[in-house]
Order: sequence, then C-alpha cells, then structure tokens
Amino acid sequence: MSSERRRLGLLHFSGPPGVGGVESTMAHQARFLAHVGWAPVLIVGSGEAFDPAIEVRCLPAVGSQHRDVLAVKTDLDLGVVGAAFQSLQSHLRREVRRATQDVEVLIVHNALSLHKNLALTSALWDLWQDRAWGRLIAWHHDPAWDRPDYRGELHPGDPWDRLRQAWPNVTQVVVSESLRQRWSRLTAAPPSEIRVIPPGVEPAEFGRWTPLTRRAYSLLALEQADIVLLLPSRVTRRKNIEFAMQIVGAMRLESGLDVRLLVTGPPGAHNPANRSYLDELFDLRRRLHLDASVHFLYRLEPEEPAALDDATVADLFSVADGLLLPSRDEGFGIPVLEAGLARLPVFCSDIPPFRETGGTEATPFRLDDSPTDVARMILDTLDHDRAYRLRRRVRGEFTWTQILRNRLLPLLEEDPHA
Repeated sequence: MSSERRRLGLLHFSGPPGVGGVESTMAHQARFLAHVGWAPVLIVGSGEAFDPAIEVRCLPAVGSQHRDVLAVKTDLDLGVVGAAFQSLQSHLRREVRRATQDVEVLIVHNALSLHKNLALTSALWDLWQDRAWGRLIAWHHDPAWDRPDYRGELHPGDPWDRLRQAWPNVTQVVVSESLRQRWSRLTAAPPSEIRVIPPGVEPAEFGRWTPLTRRAYSLLALEQADIVLLLPSRVTRRKNIEFAMQIVGAMRLESGLDVRLLVTGPPGAHNPANRSYLDELFDLRRRLHLDASVHFLYRLEPEEPAALDDATVADLFSVADGLLLPSRDEGFGIPVLEAGLARLPVFCSDIPPFRETGGTEATPFRLDDSPTDVARMILDTLDHDRAYRLRRRVRGEFTWTQILRNRLLPLLEEDPHA
C-alpha cells in the first residue's frame, strides 16, 4: 500500500462479517475509500478481514459483548460508576490510542451516542481532548437518549451525558433528516452543523448479479440512466429493432431524460443476412446520435463478442425499467412471461402472440404508430408507475456509489477548520 495514502479509521463495537446495518455501512465505506485512494482501517471489537485492501484491527474490549464491558454495564445501568469502569476506561484509552496512532481521520459509528460501551465513549472523549487524531467524525445511527426503551439505563451526569452532546470540534453525521432534527433538539446543535448521510443499497449485491452483469452496468454507467428499456432477443429483422431505436431517440427528445436500450442477443445464427442487419443497426445508431444510448450487449467487448448466459439475461430484468418488444412476428413471446415474474412493465407491438401472453396487462402499440407517439405513451405510463419512480429515485440517490461519492467524499475533502 502506498505511503501517500491517507489512513482513515472506522471504529465500531463490531465489524464485518457481523450482520447488521452499521457493519454493512462500514464495509461499503471502507471498500469505497480504498478504491478512491484512502487507506481505511477498521478498529472493532470483533470482525475478520474481508478485503485485501482493508486492514482490520480487533480490540475485544471495544465490543459491546466483552465480559468486562458487560460487567461494567450492569453497574452503569444502576447508575453506579465504580472502579471497574475506571479500570476499563484506562485500558481502552491505551488500546485505542495504540491502534489509531497512525490514523489521520477517525470515524466513530454509534459509540459517541449509544450506551453499549460507555467506558469506550469516555476513553474516546479523553483521547479527543488530547487531539489524538487530526479529525473526529461522529456517525450516529441510534442515539440512546432518543430511545424511550433505553431511558431506564441512562442517568444524569458523566458518562451518560456524553451521549447527548455534540462534542466540540467534532463533525456530526446522522443517517436521516428526521434524525438530524431529533439530534439537534437533543444536543442543541444547529441543524446546519449536522450532516445527513444515509445508508444505501448495492444493486449488484441485492440482485446477486453475475460478473458480466456487474461489468455491463459499470461499463455502460447504467446507474446514471433515467430509464432503461430491455429488448431480450437475437438480432433478426423480424424483431424490428430499428423501431425500438427510433422510439428511444424520440423518448430522449420528448423528455430530455437519459433513456437507454439494452439489446441482449447476437445476430441470429441461422440466417447469414442477420450480420448485415446488425451493421445496418450500427449505422442507424450513428445517424440517430444514439451511440451512448443503445447498447448491443453482444458487442459489450468489441474485441471478443459473446452471447450472454441465461443468468446475466435474467439479471437484466432487475436492471431494466421496462420491456420493449416491437417485433413484427413472434411464435409465442416468452419474454413477456419473464417480465411478469420480474414485475416489469411490458411495451409491445400489438400482435397475436403478445396479446396471448400479455393479455390486458401488457401495453400495446401498433406497428404503424409513429415513434413519437409510442415514446409519449411509454413516458406517460412510467410517469404514473410508482414502482418505476421509486426505482429511479433509489438508483439516482440511494446506491452506495452515489452516496459515498456525493456525500462522504466531499465531507472528507473539506477543511474542518475553515
């Protein structure tokens, strides 16, 4: 690892592979930071190495389930701050100082607002008074004083009051707008001084995508798309792919949105003329200025064309916002059934096989309709589809990549003393 990388610590009671929202958040943060040039290190009570680029330093007494921590918590829940607390606090102060001596920035998840290890909270307070790190970021997920079910375990005075304070010169981060308002009321910190950085989702992990799906999604920057339409078929003339391209071009002109079309298959194998048809489609794509919008996945790797495997094609039904099938002729129309299982809107030519498979649930258009009319119909349908609107919102605002690039990185790059 390059010595030029700035080392950043992520501290929590437990780390990956432990199951939990905070553990997942730390893993995503660490992977992202390693990717963009930081040197992240996890300081946790329990956890294991999960990525070669990320160091994990386990300090058992940092955890919430360590026997000494549990013994001290039994006294603290009764309002007793005894010798065992003082001893554990001193131990943690030494251990955390040693484990973070090369850390420039320390992000502490929950330990500055949750009472699961108050000796740790107190040790961190003492270390911060000594400016053990250049910057301290308090990341609050579940503040104890904001939870009625914890009130019986909290008492006035030190160390419990540390959990309802916005520590001086510490960057405050919460995971939702509602929590920002509650944390502001609890600590008297101005809302403008509290950052909101929510957790997110990772589409590839959620969908368990194949490596090829992940590569296509990244290479084509599909996370930036407003609408993704899927045309799962081989490249043959009866599939009428040129009409789909014209529809996409009209949708972009009508809406100003980033509309994409994914064509999955290679040229049909049983008719040599299909190769020339593919060349015609490439030429049409250039003339319509859709080179960055219509993607023939068979040519995802131009030097090594290949058909997509079944698992990758299935993945694309979770990537897409709608199925577009402008075929002039079909034997049956299996993709319509697959779209039904994937809860994907279907926009298809009004031909008998699609009427048979889609019934009244598919949205048909006539083959002699203008691309603009079909484009307007698709745009209007999606605009009234709450599932599509939510998917677009998640893809645009709540993927881990978007959140960490647009919210965490600017936070780390700013001058906290400015």
